[in-house]
Order: sequence, then C-alpha cells, then structure tokens
Amino acid sequence: MAIMDVHNDSAGLLVLWLEPWGEDRWLKPGETFHVRSDYDGADAPFTVDRFEDDDDRAAGIANIAVCVNEGSAEVTDSTGTRLESGHQRPEEITRKWSALRQQMSGDTASNPMPEGGPKRSFYVDRGHSVTD
Repeated sequence: MAIMDVHNDSAGLLVLWLEPWGEDRWLKPGETFHVRSDYDGADAPFTVDRFEDDDDRAAGIANIAVCVNEGSAEVTDSTGTRLESGHQRPEEITRKWSALRQQMSGDTASNPMPEGGPKRSFYVDRGHSVTD
C-alpha cells in the first residue's frame, strides 16, 4: 500500500483532484488528507501536478492533481474517515458547475459529455477554471 499526504498550508482552499477519475476534495487551510493506493509494485504509485489559473488564484483557490498510476485509491482525513468526491466543495462552486454542465450538455456535437458526467479534464480542456 502506498500513502501520500496532501497538506494545505495556504490561507485559501486547496482542491485535491484524484485522477484519472476527476474526483475533487476540498481542503481548508491547515488540513491534511491522505491518498491511499492499493498498489504495491516497484513503479511510482502517484504522479503529482500542481496548477492554478488567474481566476482560481484571485478566488484564493489552489489545485493539486494526484494521478494514481496503478490500482485503485481512496482519500481519507486525519481520523481515517473516507472522503467522497465533492467533500467540502463550496455550494457556490457546485451551482456553477451544475449550470456549466447543463449549458455544455445542450451542445453534444461540439461538447460531448463523458460517460458518468464531466471530470476535471472535461472543464480544463475547454478552458474553464474551478471558479467558472
């Protein structure tokens, strides 16, 4: 088993994206989440990518993507409680994403909706930020 700790040492929110599933968990300042993979091989279990854009930065939001290279994974808090996608996502962001999803689903020819709903890459590939 591989474990990676992700700590938010900023004054704003940190979005932890779990890839390749495009799941999001939101860390408040000072919080630490643990990404656990069942992979026990010789290759690196995770790849990390930190990114942000001007809109997210202005809103006090930073992003980190943890790509699970092999196997499955879960995210837990410091007490070991499993955290589902959307954990602590601000309601305003949920509303914006829902509206954007509805807007994009109306034009399925140029914006095909991925099976299971849009993931982080669906928005990023179309030039949207977390705060759009």
